[in-house]
Amino acid sequence: MKPFLDRLDPPVYVVTVEVGGERAGCLVGFASQCSIRPFRFVVWLSKANHTFRVARSARRLAVHLLGRDQQALAELFGGETGDSVDGSGRRLDKFAHAAWTAGPGGVPLLDGVPAWFVGRVAERTDAGDHVGFLLDPVASESAGRSVGHAGEPLRLSDVNHIAPGHPVD
Repeated sequence: MKPFLDRLDPPVYVVTVEVGGERAGCLVGFASQCSIRPFRFVVWLSKANHTFRVARSARRLAVHLLGRDQQALAELFGGETGDSVDGSGRRLDKFAHAAWTAGPGGVPLLDGVPAWFVGRVAERTDAGDHVGFLLDPVASESAGRSVGHAGEPLRLSDVNHIAPGHPVD
């Protein structure tokens, strides 16, 4: 299976969520449109990360497409974890290091990304170490410009140097 997977280079996304005043977000490599009618999209969140624990009770998630020039956002949301605490016991707030605004239902929307959508969580599917969140889009926006460097989205090969905030088995 590895030779097959090594040939793929999908876009990566940042997924954000807010529940009861707690915000979380992570870099996601497993995501795809999965239905035409109705249009649906699925994102897979690792059970090991903080974002999953917040998202498991969420009604909405936001999915952000990053441009090739947005490595810093990928490193923040992929290489840091909301499980980290500082000397005073406060959790790392990734959103203190990124420009964002509140979207539908309070979901954090990252500023300056080429495109995003907010989806209502229609279903959750446990698939082992990840859970799939089936999303019905309720709002979206595109910056109306090219996605980034050479009009390309940020891809898995662009971020494979980022050490994940949580171990990957």
